[in-house]
Amino acid sequence: MPETAIQELTISEENIFSPANLSVKRNWRGVIQDYTELTKPRIIVLLLITTAGAMWIASEGQVDGFLIFITVLGGAIAAASANAINCLYDRDIDAKMERTSWRPIPSGRIQPLNALIFAITLAVISFTLLAVYANLLAACLAMSGIATYVGIYTIWLKRSSTQNIVIGGAAGAIPPLVGWAAVTGELSWAAWVLFAIIFVWTPPHFWALALMIRDEYAKVGVPMLPVVKGDEVTAQQILLYTLLIIPVSLLLVFPCNVMGLVYAVSAVGLGLAFIYKAKQLLKEPSDRTVARSVFKYSILYLALLCVAMGIDSLPFAHISSQQAIALLQATNQILSSI
Repeated sequence: MPETAIQELTISEENIFSPANLSVKRNWRGVIQDYTELTKPRIIVLLLITTAGAMWIASEGQVDGFLIFITVLGGAIAAASANAINCLYDRDIDAKMERTSWRPIPSGRIQPLNALIFAITLAVISFTLLAVYANLLAACLAMSGIATYVGIYTIWLKRSSTQNIVIGGAAGAIPPLVGWAAVTGELSWAAWVLFAIIFVWTPPHFWALALMIRDEYAKVGVPMLPVVKGDEVTAQQILLYTLLIIPVSLLLVFPCNVMGLVYAVSAVGLGLAFIYKAKQLLKEPSDRTVARSVFKYSILYLALLCVAMGIDSLPFAHISSQQAIALLQATNQILSSI
């Protein structure tokens, strides 16, 4: 085959696989899949669990079905908007990381302008749904979640501070506030305790992930804690935050008195298991397998804690903190008299 023909064939192949042609040749299912991927749906699921849990507690297990559907839907769309903007802003570093290089924007399957329009549209839909069918406070809180995640975490802290996850984690702690506000129209101390639980949970969750992919963060210059301070310091910080999880989670039992014995036992048991995982990591801070185990357990921890909240709120299972203390005193008296 002549050299010119080979060159023409090579050019033709490059054109076929260029970003522009990839976007043209994809069918509508592929396009929907790309825009769905842009929203990071796996991250959203965990946020929705905390929203639903907060609504269940706020309503004492009597939440309206339509309200919970609208609130969870509105929260999901708000989170999707924030994640889409995050993907848009981080497209330069995503293109350099193996884990993220095939995301829709860096791969060319979605153009940046289209991603921006998509994200803004989602934010408008979310605000409208929550403002009309829930209340204005819930809608504004959802928008504050987008602003915090995009402005404080993505734009300001992610590329400038090792504390990016700690401070930026406030964005991930807003969904339970949205859920509580949707039910009650206000934010009680219990709602802020739910916020605090997610806030304290976030660093060990994301730092465990950062330990797993430290080399990729280092490659693109993102100052995650393991990159700047090392694996051992990161493991120490993870343990510190897991030690805080139990006392913070028990604030729902006392002094808030919205959770009872079932939740208290679950919170202590799940928290102790989290601490055990963190101690294992501290012994082998550079072991990616152990870091993965901590990361996976952190997801399980939050999901099971929300399940415990739901069970504790049911009439047949709920034992208040005062009832639990009275039960323990009665048991102690019986044992003393034997």
